[in-house]
Amino acid sequence: MRPAYESVENRRNGVEPASDKWIDMQGLEIFLIAFGGVVALLGLIAIVYKPFSVYCLHAEQRNPFEGKRVRLVEDPEDEPNADGMRGHLEAVGPAEPSRRIYSLFKRLLDIVLSFLLLIVLSPLFLVILIALEIDNPGPVFFTQKRVGKNKRFFKLHKFRSMRRDTPHDVPTHMLDHPERYITRVGKFLRVHSLDELPQVWDIFLGNMSFVGPRPALWSQDYLVSERDRYGANDILPGLTGWAQLHGRDELEIPQKAKLDGEYVSRFGFRIDVKCFFGSFRVLKKDESVVEGGTGKRKQPGRGQDPEDNEEDIDNRSE
Repeated sequence: MRPAYESVENRRNGVEPASDKWIDMQGLEIFLIAFGGVVALLGLIAIVYKPFSVYCLHAEQRNPFEGKRVRLVEDPEDEPNADGMRGHLEAVGPAEPSRRIYSLFKRLLDIVLSFLLLIVLSPLFLVILIALEIDNPGPVFFTQKRVGKNKRFFKLHKFRSMRRDTPHDVPTHMLDHPERYITRVGKFLRVHSLDELPQVWDIFLGNMSFVGPRPALWSQDYLVSERDRYGANDILPGLTGWAQLHGRDELEIPQKAKLDGEYVSRFGFRIDVKCFFGSFRVLKKDESVVEGGTGKRKQPGRGQDPEDNEEDIDNRSE
């Protein structure tokens, strides 16, 4: 056993005792083991849940236009779709698969960043869950059927922002006075885009990316067809994107699709960084968010995109 005076002398000379080094190494090993356990657990959950997060297990669930180029055929006999237009999609040929080297690097970044955010944001998730339950008891999450890469349908996750007694057969932008159905906590979440945070999980699963065109509703035929003109359906949809930095709900569909196409043509690390950090402005009150209708702050109609304000009634779990 070392004399006490020797330990004091070592500390005085800046020499760390061997016992302290052993304790530090032991603490580091415990942290790495715990961190690795969390990574393994989340990875296992993602692997198990992934097949259930996309509509591909049964043929009747799949998008008939998956992997195909489409165009919109207007037909006054059709029911109005989510874009407020009467018409239907028609396949015009196979889609060209995207082979971009940057996509592999981007996916790696998505995995690492989404994993870290799931850990770091877990206290915020807990606060939001409690606030939603107190404000309007019931399920705190709901899912929406959205159009993913190559038009594959997937389940997008959000925090519930509307009351449980909201009509189940009418999308938000078609409701009379939709603001009365939005909860107090839900309104705050929508204004600051915090209702979108569960999509970090969708990114971890590989159904979305942090940056890309916002995923279209399954019934937004006009938006899907317009994006096909620019190849914007051939990449992963994003939590934020180039179009979101240029107006969000104020944009009409042709303008939004053109901006999505501009993102595709500039696809790379530089524009992703610009979109990612530029999107933080939505954490403040954003005047381009319009409840109950989008596209230049007027009543919904031809070419207006309801994506950011629409609760997908068919697939929500409220």
